[in-house]
Amino acid sequence: MSFEVGDRDLAGRIGVLHTRRGDVETPYLMPVVNPVRNSIPPPELRELFGFPMIITNSYLILKHFGSEKPDVHKLTGFDGIVMTDSGAYQLLIYGGVETNPKEIVHYQECIKSDLGVILDVPTGGYATREEAEATVEETIRRAKASVGWRRDDSMLWAGPVQGGRHLDLIRRSAKAMGKLDFDTHPLGSPVQIMEEYDYAPLVDMIVTAKQNLPPERPLHLFGAGHPAMLALAVALGCDLFDSAAYALFAKDDRYMTPARTLRLDEMTELPCSCQICSRMSLEELLQLPKKEREVALARHNLHSTQQELKTIKQSLREGSLWELLEVRSRSHPRLFEGFRRLRRYSKYLEEKDPVAGSRLRGLFFFDEVSRHRPEVLRYRSRLRERYRKPAGKDVLVLIPYTSEKPFNRSKEYKEASSCLEGDGHHFCFYGRPFGVVPAELAQTYPLSQFESADDSPIGVGVIKDFIKGKGYRRVIIVSPGNRLRMSRASTVESVSEVAGVKA
Repeated sequence: MSFEVGDRDLAGRIGVLHTRRGDVETPYLMPVVNPVRNSIPPPELRELFGFPMIITNSYLILKHFGSEKPDVHKLTGFDGIVMTDSGAYQLLIYGGVETNPKEIVHYQECIKSDLGVILDVPTGGYATREEAEATVEETIRRAKASVGWRRDDSMLWAGPVQGGRHLDLIRRSAKAMGKLDFDTHPLGSPVQIMEEYDYAPLVDMIVTAKQNLPPERPLHLFGAGHPAMLALAVALGCDLFDSAAYALFAKDDRYMTPARTLRLDEMTELPCSCQICSRMSLEELLQLPKKEREVALARHNLHSTQQELKTIKQSLREGSLWELLEVRSRSHPRLFEGFRRLRRYSKYLEEKDPVAGSRLRGLFFFDEVSRHRPEVLRYRSRLRERYRKPAGKDVLVLIPYTSEKPFNRSKEYKEASSCLEGDGHHFCFYGRPFGVVPAELAQTYPLSQFESADDSPIGVGVIKDFIKGKGYRRVIIVSPGNRLRMSRASTVESVSEVAGVKA
């Protein structure tokens, strides 16, 4: 096993990728470095920033050095784990490369890459179905052949998943690649989609790949590196990222923050406390010579990215990744579209999300999107499939959620209990976000451990779903704002009249 999984939240996970040169804790972003020239020298990425793993391009090394086969660690000066790409990005951008799939596999072994990538055929973000299908089939063909070309058993290999926006092709590609001997699986072709801020289709692509790949293998989102979208990608199940954005943005005087990108000449403050921003003012940064300013900005951008990953890991470990998503998704309308797309995948997230266990945190609900949290889906499905009303309780009394929690200790509950005499009444509470909560379950996590700003009325379908098949003879519904003793006569109706179902 080259990958072990620890803490989980939503579909995100803390894992450890084992390589011959050491371990990497995921989720992890590999800084992209040029094999011969960089704004930040690769040794500093480990010594000053603490990055144990980088990614560079074996095809560029091949083009630069020809028949020479320099050790990639000595070439970059990076005494850590080095992943190498194969030139597929150049194939996507320029339409061709001066190598072949077998040569680049052997070359990556010769330069002692720790994790290599086969020369796949990227689909791109705008391929027609016919074009996309051809890239998928050719990538699978090359992947199968590459297994027989390998000679170094200690090296890890990445098998890219292609298909672009065509989800059925991603499904086919992921299933085929998952059957082959690979250690990680990059999701190909997302860069053009991310450049357009088209996050909703990206959510579809990631989930489709995850659902059809072996769960014990890390998913690598190629070219993803802006801090604002990392939480969303991790929550969906991405483990590895790589990006040169920290350096490319710096060349254009763009300043990364966890929420957005700022242009340096439009700023009035440096809203960060990294080593760059805490040592100089905005004016001093602007006055630096172009090259020095580029290096300083690249250092800041790298710090901002690294800091966001630490924030994500902390949220993941404590079970608050959804709350972080709520905050980050509102930094850009298109990112919020991606967050809203999670509603399609409530079941997927619920299946991946761990049952609370020892991480019993209060939950926050902001709006209708928050209702799609895994905890809500899990509660409602278990209430429907496992719950049985107490014996002899054939009159249902529905009380609106109370401001006091747990509900069964509230003043409203005590008043209702004293107002209705006899043992045949079954008290339940109704409202957002969980729907119907039986009084005997009111202290069960997380039915009392939440705060909500969502005051929209509950749909009658939720009440119907609860009543159906329970055998209630009558239903008493207390409308919000009313006390039971004030409206008892008008609220007692037959089950069929209230909910449209038979007792």
